[in-house]
Amino acid sequence: MGESNGRRRLHRRHGWAGVDEAGRGPLAGPVVAAAVLVPRGCRLPGVDDSKRLTPEEREQAACLIRERCAWAIGVAEVEEIDRLNILRATFLAMERAIRSLPQPAGGVLVDGKFFTCDLAIPAETVVRGDSRFCEIAAASILAKTHRDAMMRRMDEQYPGYGFAHHFGYATPEHLERLADLGPSPIHRKSFAPVRDLEQLCLILDE
Repeated sequence: MGESNGRRRLHRRHGWAGVDEAGRGPLAGPVVAAAVLVPRGCRLPGVDDSKRLTPEEREQAACLIRERCAWAIGVAEVEEIDRLNILRATFLAMERAIRSLPQPAGGVLVDGKFFTCDLAIPAETVVRGDSRFCEIAAASILAKTHRDAMMRRMDEQYPGYGFAHHFGYATPEHLERLADLGPSPIHRKSFAPVRDLEQLCLILDE
């Protein structure tokens, strides 16, 4: 991938899928993973670590990735996060994305330090992989844009929390609204601020 608009040159691994997630840290909503296979010779101008892109650039890049690459999304819901813990739920979302790819991958490059799943293909973790490999950068963009769209829909279903603005992260606005309204059905009850609030409510109700 050549540099475009000042973007760095990212490495590629032909035949391997890049895998990344969005939504490990928020207090509400699912964790979303994406897996992306970039065809040989495919040009993806503007693709970079999703955190380095503006929302508009991410959306444009996501459209390009969906048009030119083989990709899939995996989701772990709030109930699974609370039951399994966030790390295991993240791995579950990643495995679902990998297994849903429309064509088989020779291996997977996963952003981060750790990854475990029951796959019959090699898996390699890459620290800061979304800034090093095109496949992982593409996956980071799809995961982020897909989850953001989900949270905007959640904002319509559960108004008042501001999900369309903070996407479930623990911003001052979100914490204030959480204290005023109490947890919604998509809040993660295993996460400390939500868990502590529920415990306080139980004490006050006694």
